[in-house]
Amino acid sequence: MSQLILLNKPYGVICQFSDHPTHPTLKSCVPQPGIYPAGRLDTDSEGLLLLTGDGALQHRIADPRWKLPKTYWVQVEGDPKEAQLEMLRAGVDLGDFVTRPAEARRIDTPELWPRNPPVRFRKTVPDCWLEIIISEGKNRQVRRMTAKAGLPTLRLVRVAIGPWRLDGLLPGQMRALDVRLEDLPRSAPGGGGGKHDERRRSPPGLEGRTPGFRFARKRQRSD
Repeated sequence: MSQLILLNKPYGVICQFSDHPTHPTLKSCVPQPGIYPAGRLDTDSEGLLLLTGDGALQHRIADPRWKLPKTYWVQVEGDPKEAQLEMLRAGVDLGDFVTRPAEARRIDTPELWPRNPPVRFRKTVPDCWLEIIISEGKNRQVRRMTAKAGLPTLRLVRVAIGPWRLDGLLPGQMRALDVRLEDLPRSAPGGGGGKHDERRRSPPGLEGRTPGFRFARKRQRSD
């Protein structure tokens, strides 16, 4: 058995343990030595980050060939039209690569912790929340996808990776699990990008679920 750490990475924390001149690092919320991120999450994004000291487990989770679905709740600027959502689903040409087909749907405003600092809104422009599920994780991919579709991202929270969910974790909190490599979801290794027709399902426990967390505070406009 290997230990897997689920961390709710706060906004503004950089995904490294070495000191950084302008940002807090994972050392600020992960006291346990000898563990490393299995994948990354942008400094200005929040939510689920997986860490482990098992090199084989780390590689298996982070390797894009295994296509573990990653679920994001994304607050965007604008009122999405179906054509914009279809653009996200079909695969977006970002210039340097074309994203794989994704799942994208509009969701009710989730009840999340207030973000610090608060999101800056434009009073004259509407905003809404999307759930976007991808099976790759290139640099700032979700933000670039929504921007290309004309829906700039205001806030981005990763709520699931494969079968692991953020449930119940506040920013900076962790939960440890014992996992076996052979028990991980299996998917045939494939290519590293481009267009293909593979369909993906939501991680177990998220299908048909109303967005939100039981521990969450009531959302205010300034979160």
